[in-house]
Amino acid sequence: MHPFPFLGFGVGLRPAHYTHVLESHPPVDWFEVISENFMVAGGRPLHTLERVRARYPIVLHGVSLSIGSTDPLSRDYLRRLADLARRIEPAWISDHLCWTGVGGHNAHDLLPLPYTEEALAHVVNRVRQVQDCLGRHILLENASTYLEFQHSVLPEWEFLSAVAERADCGILLDVNNIFVSAFNHGFSAEAYVRAVPKERVHQFHLAGYSDKGRFLHDTHDHRVADAVWNLYALAVQRFGKISTLIEWDDRIPPFTDLHAEARRAQRITEAVLDARTSPRTHSAAVLDADHRA
Repeated sequence: MHPFPFLGFGVGLRPAHYTHVLESHPPVDWFEVISENFMVAGGRPLHTLERVRARYPIVLHGVSLSIGSTDPLSRDYLRRLADLARRIEPAWISDHLCWTGVGGHNAHDLLPLPYTEEALAHVVNRVRQVQDCLGRHILLENASTYLEFQHSVLPEWEFLSAVAERADCGILLDVNNIFVSAFNHGFSAEAYVRAVPKERVHQFHLAGYSDKGRFLHDTHDHRVADAVWNLYALAVQRFGKISTLIEWDDRIPPFTDLHAEARRAQRITEAVLDARTSPRTHSAAVLDADHRA
């Protein structure tokens, strides 16, 4: 695997915080940006990103690769993504294990795949093409889902793991998405975390969800829920020290609030790793981290 360095504990870079980041240079470890927002020849957003990149590591995170679609891969999209990568020199590039459109139409949503052998072979072939085009390994993220295909023959974690192994790519493990999908479909979030291959996971995502009663909605507009922090602690216990990113995309708070979530992730990671030789549970490590705040 291409080396994926440990970057620490970062946050998503959003326009609401551009001025604060450029003027105050907050002590955050790294930033993740939405690739498509900067896949242009010029303009203020790209100029801002270049200024931020001069001080911080950057990761490119896409939402339109549509790796699972039956449409041909967009060579124009990949060319523009490769151009941005050469310009910004990100630590890595990631996208979602999903499809976002068909017949040339973008649904502007991260749509679920059927977990079948046919879909698996299709996705693996496309991931290999993308990595060949970009000249680097990518990370694929598990998306939150709200429906399942009756003809799926694999659980999601086995499908994700098989894609990573056969395509030789990495995994961006979104802990909040695991929790959301587990609630929505009735599977064990803990079993999911324990089943993913350790050597393939190189980044975590954390975010807040909205409780709709009958289902959870991955809205990225709340603080990380306590239950998700507990699941994150289990993930740290299994995978060790992994670059962690806080996503917050709606009802965006002041930067200090967002950064506080990243610092909490750091405290939990440190508490879990410190507790590896003690009989404490990962939940106890979360409580210990809260007491350190």
